[in-house]
Amino acid sequence: MVDGGDAARWLHLNAPRGGPDELSLLVSRAAPAIGATDMVIYLADYTQSSLVPLLGAGSSGAELTIDSTLAGRAFTSLEVQRAPEDPDRLWVPLLLGCERLGVLEIVSPSAGDPAQDRPAWEVAVAVAQVLVNRRLYGDVVERIRRRLPMQVAAETVWGLLPPLTFATDDLVITAILEPCYDVGGDIFDYALNGDVLSVGLFDTCGHGIKASAMASLVVSAYRNARRTGLDLVDTAISIDRWVRSEHRGLFATALLAELDRRTGLLRIINAGHPGAMLLRDGKAVRALPGPTALPLGLGNLSPRRPRVHEEALHPGDRVLAYTDGITDARGADGERFGLDRLVDFVERALNDRLPSPETMRRLVRAVLVYQQEQLDDDATALILEWQPPHLPLGHLEHLTASDGGTTLR
Repeated sequence: MVDGGDAARWLHLNAPRGGPDELSLLVSRAAPAIGATDMVIYLADYTQSSLVPLLGAGSSGAELTIDSTLAGRAFTSLEVQRAPEDPDRLWVPLLLGCERLGVLEIVSPSAGDPAQDRPAWEVAVAVAQVLVNRRLYGDVVERIRRRLPMQVAAETVWGLLPPLTFATDDLVITAILEPCYDVGGDIFDYALNGDVLSVGLFDTCGHGIKASAMASLVVSAYRNARRTGLDLVDTAISIDRWVRSEHRGLFATALLAELDRRTGLLRIINAGHPGAMLLRDGKAVRALPGPTALPLGLGNLSPRRPRVHEEALHPGDRVLAYTDGITDARGADGERFGLDRLVDFVERALNDRLPSPETMRRLVRAVLVYQQEQLDDDATALILEWQPPHLPLGHLEHLTASDGGTTLR
């Protein structure tokens, strides 16, 4: 069996010697180490509708649609894909942890042999790590992923966002944000510190650069309060004061949450936000309580401190949070997408056992199609899963890659 370790080590040793523009050549040069004739990186574009090749100067290649190609199936299923009619080619997901970056195309005379899966995974993991480490030193990756010009408001927000997906053995958090190229008001953040996962989802007033400036302030104030060690209530109060100080008369709705990964205790402040749904065993059980505080920036209108709602999650529970751009999207007949349609979509996705990142991707695609690809407002959705390790394996809904033990959601 071919060992992918040599190619992975070669990539890690040689990557620091070149810039981001040389990544495609570097990866291609590593191909012979696993008996391949070529390897090509395909990156998911910002809308997660296409896979775009990262090619060297003078090379050419077509982008591939995610919903209708084998490469796209590798991206959505998190599994190696090959076609009997094309035995010299296989597609491997490019993952950093559980964040989907794209896929790796491997061209090899032995691509049809399942024994190739393990070295293919080893190389793909190394390529993903090198890609993430080197992309910050240039703009080639950002340019490749953009199929349209990105507005400054969107540039601001995307520059602040954490990875769209993060997972541990007992937690998964994944989110999606549309429209990708002209967002402004929606933003989210999360951080795992010890046994506590902190999550913030915000929807600021207005659109465009002013909204993105407020979003920048809100998420920075959130991080500052969290890193200072403030509790949930004082975090909300701190953000509220910053909004009033710098954007008087404006406000942001928010969901601020903390999940204790040991016990499943979820604590939430809903500051004028649309709400969140509790999902259990593939069904929406109930909506979590509505506003427990005024929107951030309006705290001076009430003498009451923000109230914290506590929810004891069951193993395997999910919490779906969203902004009103999801439910308020309107079809050609003027009818809202609405909460019922949102719940029905997510329930069907869960029962189809889709990975959570794929559920989010398909949800936003469904909202875009419903509104003829033209959103009137930012549409953001987020799923938080609590899956303690003592759950039966069948309940965990993990996808296990044939890479010698790496478990992938």
